Amino acid sequence: MIELILGGARSGKSGLAEQRAQDSRLAVTYIATAQALDEEMAARIAHHQARRPDDWALIEEPLHLARALAQHAAFDRCLLVDCLTLWLSNVLLVAESKPAGSTLMQETTALLDVLPQLPGRVILVSNEVGLGIIPLGEITRQFVDEAGRLNQRVAAISDRVTFVAAGLPLALKSPAG
Repeated sequence: MIELILGGARSGKSGLAEQRAQDSRLAVTYIATAQALDEEMAARIAHHQARRPDDWALIEEPLHLARALAQHAAFDRCLLVDCLTLWLSNVLLVAESKPAGSTLMQETTALLDVLPQLPGRVILVSNEVGLGIIPLGEITRQFVDEAGRLNQRVAAISDRVTFVAAGLPLALKSPAG
C-alpha cells in the first residue's frame, strides 16, 4: 500500500506518518532525505530523530530515492519517506549543474515507476507548497511547480492520500474496499 501525507510546514504531517508507520505493526525503515547543511537544519533533523523509536532502521538518501526504496522494500516492512519536497529540492539543485531537467526527469520517473511495484507499505510525506504566495525567484517558482506536479503524480498512484492542517488529518483518498 502506498500512502501520501501532505501538509504545510509544522502541520503535523510527519507525526501522523510516524504514527501510521507505528500502527502498521511492520518493521519500519525511515528514509530521510534531509541534509544537515546548516545548524538550523541539523536541529530539525535532531528533533525528528529524537522522537523516532530506537528499533526503526534509518537510511539517509538525499538524491536516489527510487533506488533506496527498491533496495529496502519488503512484504513485512513499512518504508517511511520524509520528505518528498526535501528530496525534490536536492534533485533540483543537482539538476541546475546538468543538462536541462535530465536529473530531475530521471529521478522523478524512476520514483514513479518503482512505487507501484514495491512490496509492503510505503508512507511518503510531502509539503503542500502551492497554497501560499507565488515566489519571486526562478528556482523557487520551478520548485513550487515541480512539487505540485510531483504531489499530483504520487497521489494518483497512492492508495491513500491525507492532507494535514493544524494537526488534523483530512482524508482525500481512501483505500478501496
